Amino acid sequence: MAMPGPGVVTDWRVRGTYFEGCNCEAICPCRSVGGRPGGPSSYGECFGAVSWHIRQGHADDLDLSDLRAVLSIRYLDRVQPSTPWEVVLYVDDRGSSVQQAALAGIFLGRAGGTVARLYGPAIGDVRAIRPARITLEHVAARKRIDVVGYLRVEAEGDASEPGDVRCGIPGFDHRGTELHGDALRSTDCENPPRSLVIAAGLWAGDRGCDPSTD
Repeated sequence: MAMPGPGVVTDWRVRGTYFEGCNCEAICPCRSVGGRPGGPSSYGECFGAVSWHIRQGHADDLDLSDLRAVLSIRYLDRVQPSTPWEVVLYVDDRGSSVQQAALAGIFLGRAGGTVARLYGPAIGDVRAIRPARITLEHVAARKRIDVVGYLRVEAEGDASEPGDVRCGIPGFDHRGTELHGDALRSTDCENPPRSLVIAAGLWAGDRGCDPSTD
């Protein structure tokens, strides 16, 4: 089921945890490790999923606290420039339709601010926006993304020194840790990823009312 297009959000801020997986070899070559810049993906084609658990957040006067979102991604970088991302966005089915629309606006970069600056311009084809039952484990040793009926990711065991990895999606100012992934499965025909590696850490983003600020 696809939901209506996102509304206009003029002021938003979210803080919480972040966890992602892709098909590259660990440590994913696109990461910045020990301050060194990253590069192209392992196999010239990247597919994976990124997830956010909002601990505190709002969009205008709308509370977004404790809501979740997952973005599945596919792009090619064996050609340059890299192809635009093909994505499916899953938004928390516990939220109202207005909250789901706000999540879509924020995490697709349409609401401006941090997301629009970090990865929003890379998004090309939004294949679907789906309300879904989302379960995330970002804290325990075994990390997990579960979008019921669509997508599952699991990982455990550090592949890097703690806090030594940075990724452009949550922002290079946020430290993370690479993990060994052992499960990634998608049954969504719109954008199916395959095997994976993982990074986990903290994330925050915002957009002020002044368009010149984040």
